[in-house]
Amino acid sequence: MNVFLMGNPNVGKSALFSRLTGTNVTSSNYAGTTVEYTAGKMEWQDDVIDIIDVPGTYSLDPTNQAEEVAVEMISDADLIINVLDATNLERNLNLTLQLLEQDVPMIVALNFWDEVQHRGIEIDIDKLEEYLGVPVIPTSATKGNGIRNLIELFDYRKVTQYDSRTTEERWSEIGKIVEEVQAIDYDGHSWLDRLEDLSIKPLTGLPIAIFVLLLSFKIIRFIGEGLIGYVTEPFFEVVYRPVIMWLSELLGSQGFIHDLLIGQLVEGQVDFEQSFGLLTTGIFIPFAAVLPYIIAFYFILGFLEDTGYLPRLSVLSDNLMHKVGLHGFSIIPMILGFGCNVPAALAVRTLESRREKFIASTLMAISVPCMSQTAMIVGLLGSYSNKYIWYVFGTLAVVWIIAGFLLNKLLPGFSSDLLLEIPPLRIPNPGIVVKKLWIRMLSFLREAIPFMLAGVLIVNIFYFLGVFDLMAVILGPVLDKVFGLPQEAISALLMGFLRKDLAMGMLVPLDLTVKQSVIASVILTIYFPCVATFMVLIRELGFVDMLKATAVMLISTLVVGGFVNFAFQGGGFTPQSWLVLVGIVLLIRFLPNIVENEEVNSV
Repeated sequence: MNVFLMGNPNVGKSALFSRLTGTNVTSSNYAGTTVEYTAGKMEWQDDVIDIIDVPGTYSLDPTNQAEEVAVEMISDADLIINVLDATNLERNLNLTLQLLEQDVPMIVALNFWDEVQHRGIEIDIDKLEEYLGVPVIPTSATKGNGIRNLIELFDYRKVTQYDSRTTEERWSEIGKIVEEVQAIDYDGHSWLDRLEDLSIKPLTGLPIAIFVLLLSFKIIRFIGEGLIGYVTEPFFEVVYRPVIMWLSELLGSQGFIHDLLIGQLVEGQVDFEQSFGLLTTGIFIPFAAVLPYIIAFYFILGFLEDTGYLPRLSVLSDNLMHKVGLHGFSIIPMILGFGCNVPAALAVRTLESRREKFIASTLMAISVPCMSQTAMIVGLLGSYSNKYIWYVFGTLAVVWIIAGFLLNKLLPGFSSDLLLEIPPLRIPNPGIVVKKLWIRMLSFLREAIPFMLAGVLIVNIFYFLGVFDLMAVILGPVLDKVFGLPQEAISALLMGFLRKDLAMGMLVPLDLTVKQSVIASVILTIYFPCVATFMVLIRELGFVDMLKATAVMLISTLVVGGFVNFAFQGGGFTPQSWLVLVGIVLLIRFLPNIVENEEVNSV
């Protein structure tokens, strides 16, 4: 039996799904799309029920791929639970009336019932049931209220005969229903109501957004570094290393198979970061180095999602994002990228158009260093002065803006408008946040580990074939003439394809000058994503678009690296370089207007 949870975005479907299902949960892409849905199972009356959390949709007249998938999935439903936000009954009923026309048994879950009572809203459940012709159950998914009453109706099989209506007829009926069943008597404002107003107005919302982001990054770094220092690294050192050393001795400590599985020994010992074996570096990187930050990031992301803050952040950033061909919701992949580029690449799939996915993926890949690489940049440049850290991130911010402007002007099409509901701020349920964290963590491991192992395998094969040595000879003059870096840095740059922070660490023994350290930090961020991100982006964008994105990355690396080498003199950027940069920005900003005026004059 398939029970589908359907409703508008931000109506608490995920919270209700978490209440209904256990840990047996999977996330999958709908066939032929990048739209993700979540499925789980629960036992009921000696039967196993499949619970499917359908992508949120406002209407059965789809305007994007996610809504198209939601419409296509209806035919597989044995029962639909239509989840409504009871605090916004009028908007939610549009989808409800459309679902009633589908000849599928349906129950209405009137969610956020606790907030209805707090906000002075009165809804006559009996009258609403009479109008709709289906059971209506008040629920509060975060607290578990009403869930049992909902489950008891799983054998509901009555199909309401509803004739198709025009849009005007439907909204007219909705108005009559709301007028009859709902009354509002609320004259007070809680602290959450006041915070809602402050968080959406630009004057107060932007400072709040900056505070929230800075606090989030501090918490993420604290949790991630704590897990690495006290959990994952001790496990690999105390438990996993003896097993790998025993296997290394069993394989003779050398040879093709040994180097493929274990990698190169460093001073007779396995170095989990430098050995580059499938069972050493290939396992250590995703589990010991990346997973802790993923756990921290997804925990904070789930918390911000369930508070209802992310839509506010999207609205605040919408104007800026439109300048680079995106809309406000694209800020989410950018934020994720500062933790790890892999979940950021996965988050790109939520964007609507192929053009937006390409721009967002490219900008994220060339301008957003992951948390572990950021830590290495801070360690490498912080020993000189903190101002050099700001030089690197300032340069990356300028690259993000200029590259975004150019991609927006050069690529055909336009960015879609941000049509986003702003839900009320809520206090999250810890259990649901942890459940979402668990689902996302498992999804990350399924996505990242195969790609990471494939990347390590490819790197090892290239190493055995001498490809790296050949590339060092070919690219050595480019490093020297364009970037001002020593030829020895080529190994670090090539290894950056596997892991950026490891590449940063390989620069430390080279005794680079502060200028060379700044240049290396910038081009290591821009030139290529790590192999796990690269593999995910191939799947999300397709091979052809990923080749185009790679070309953008390589061109950006040459231009930006060469510019920084030219502009950075005497411990800082020269005044001439600032003038050149301002000229480039102005040219990009006003060139389209100049071209349009010339075309008008010629006509």
